[in-house]
Amino acid sequence: MTTVAVLGATGSIGSQTLEVIRAEPDRFQISALAAWSSAELLVAQAKEFRPEAIAIGRPELLDQIKNEVPAGIEVLVGAAAYEELAMRADVVVNGIVGFAGLGVTLAALSSGRRLALANKESLIAAGPLVQPLRSTPGAELIPVDSEHCALHQCLRSSDPEGQARHLHQLVLTASGGPFRGLNSAELDQVTVEEALTHPTWAMGPKITVDSSTLMNKGLEVIEAHELFGVDYKKIEVVVHPQSIVHSMATFTDGTTIAQLSEPDMRLPIAYALAYPERISTSFGSIDWGKTQSLQFEPPDRKTFRCLDLAYSAGNAGGTAPAWMNGANEAAVDAFLNGHISWPEIAASIENALEQHDGANADSVEAIVRADRRGRECVATRLTKRGR
Repeated sequence: MTTVAVLGATGSIGSQTLEVIRAEPDRFQISALAAWSSAELLVAQAKEFRPEAIAIGRPELLDQIKNEVPAGIEVLVGAAAYEELAMRADVVVNGIVGFAGLGVTLAALSSGRRLALANKESLIAAGPLVQPLRSTPGAELIPVDSEHCALHQCLRSSDPEGQARHLHQLVLTASGGPFRGLNSAELDQVTVEEALTHPTWAMGPKITVDSSTLMNKGLEVIEAHELFGVDYKKIEVVVHPQSIVHSMATFTDGTTIAQLSEPDMRLPIAYALAYPERISTSFGSIDWGKTQSLQFEPPDRKTFRCLDLAYSAGNAGGTAPAWMNGANEAAVDAFLNGHISWPEIAASIENALEQHDGANADSVEAIVRADRRGRECVATRLTKRGR
């Protein structure tokens, strides 16, 4: 029986992880659950799965949680509790949103756990710190997002160890988001509600907005570089509206291997939980008896500028990805709260990157500082604009 800690249990990834575990009750056992503020749902999950421990991020909710969870379940509180729970299971699902997930990533790998990573920001911002920990005895990093799960499988098909030998190119597919085909003038007027209406995926608000700007794909480019050790020149992005081909790898002999399925995040979650085996429950299976077409086109990099901003930060290295990620999180938050327009997300990130100080990513403190400075650049720009 594989024990699983689900951190960010009440969010989209966490909830779908629990669906996978419900489908395979004889294979997986929940040992820990954590949420930041969704106390009622966390209590309901604790009653269903009876983990050894749970954690709530907000201290003011601790008494409520303690009064409602079944006896015998340990209740922890605060961000540090997440890191403690990350050392208590065979597999740690990091479904925490944004830079806040960094501590869990570091704790899980340093304690020799398998990390099912949905929190791409922690790897993107702190790649130089994460990489050495991957060599910790017992540590494994298996990506949960659909594109990198696809690439993991494509590379594994060529080499059981998933090495990028004989690789010519990695190809990340993008749905294009809700605004594919719109021009700059049309995008000046888009609303938050429109940005949150994704054509193929059901995700949280932050990642859905990132998808609309193509920043999500830019972050995935950096993540692919960190995960697979592939140079940015060998990582391409193509728009694929159907979201059936989740990514591809082309090898030096001209062979391209792709992973295909219907859009269903439970598939990459299950892959990470069961690796190197596979579960018996089918998620995202395609009905090949139906007529369908697959479309591919280059991204509109001029209109969706966040993609190239991410490439620039990745190539700059050091703390530039952390600085950019902090600026993006701040800009997306400002957009969701009505303080800036959709086009100003990219403008805010570009302005922040122009102020990057070139510092090295040689410590957690340096990463945290870069994240903070990226956010401060966006806040300062908003203040100057009277927002």
